[in-house]
Amino acid sequence: MHTVIFGAQGIALSVYEAFTISNPEEKVECFLVTSHENNPSSLAELPVRALEDYSNECADKSDVQILVATPANVMGEIGESLHAAGFCNITLMKDEELNNLCTEASRRGIGYASVYDGNAGNELPTINVYMACSKFDKPLIRKYDIPEYMIPIHVGADSHDNMNAKLFDNTGINISHKNGNYCELTGLYWVWKNVLNEAGDESSYYGLCQYRRFLDLAEEDLRRIKANDIDVVLPFPLTYEPDIEEHRKRYIKNEDGEALLRVLEELHPEQMPEVKTILQQKWLFNYNVILAKKSVLKEYCEWLFPILEKVEEYSNPKGNQRSDRYIGYMGETLETIYFMLNKDRYKVVHGGCRLLV
Repeated sequence: MHTVIFGAQGIALSVYEAFTISNPEEKVECFLVTSHENNPSSLAELPVRALEDYSNECADKSDVQILVATPANVMGEIGESLHAAGFCNITLMKDEELNNLCTEASRRGIGYASVYDGNAGNELPTINVYMACSKFDKPLIRKYDIPEYMIPIHVGADSHDNMNAKLFDNTGINISHKNGNYCELTGLYWVWKNVLNEAGDESSYYGLCQYRRFLDLAEEDLRRIKANDIDVVLPFPLTYEPDIEEHRKRYIKNEDGEALLRVLEELHPEQMPEVKTILQQKWLFNYNVILAKKSVLKEYCEWLFPILEKVEEYSNPKGNQRSDRYIGYMGETLETIYFMLNKDRYKVVHGGCRLLV
């Protein structure tokens, strides 16, 4: 059986990496795409091929296993096109399939720890995860029941009519008016200033997610977090080639990337050698999704937001003259930098993200 991966971006490369570590006896033949436009010609030293060309040359399509590793919103259409081309062994790498693959890879030494491993105790931790919701959220195809510990917070509430949410990011100390650039991070700022700075149990867990992106945690996983005294849960990393600068180039202008490096150099010069090393490695923690002990999340926010505020001053145009989500994308890079810088201080594990459609 030949294995090929449909896709040629971060998800596809992540599936390739986890698959080859979990299945060392199997080889991936190539990557497939519908079109070469906006896609690389090779990935992981393997060719990226157009589906039409590969299909025309394939002698026995029943002997090909295709792993579809793309964003969830296009998987169904891709699956249909593969069936129409005569392929029958097709696996859509949805949340559960991807999470299982990454968990197996973690057990085989890929280099990150999984929240799904380890003994689970009898006690549940105290958890509050704030789920960022916006006026611009697209309706989900299916209705999902969210866990009780997820608390909807309307982000960008300063600029939009109130939504059906329990909390609003334009109350208390806030930067709601910056939501056009900060995205869900205006919600995290609100949590930092109005929740984390209040007295309370420092070992309680707080976090941030989005209305359709959140950590996939069952009750057993929550008990495992408490039993193993976990400090931070982050999504399984996505893999970029040659390094995570590829993600930055895709979503952040060069001038803004330079502004970020300038700010890091000014505020944290002692960290810059390691920061540059982190930017040259392959893993990125996407989505600004996080669950952490109160004390840990507070420390992260105290590091993160002064950086972002100064980036607004140095970027061109300045932050108050634009609304293009660039700060939100920077947050993903900075979350990666911070927790890699502090990997020896914190007990960090990773879990799958539910990506609802």
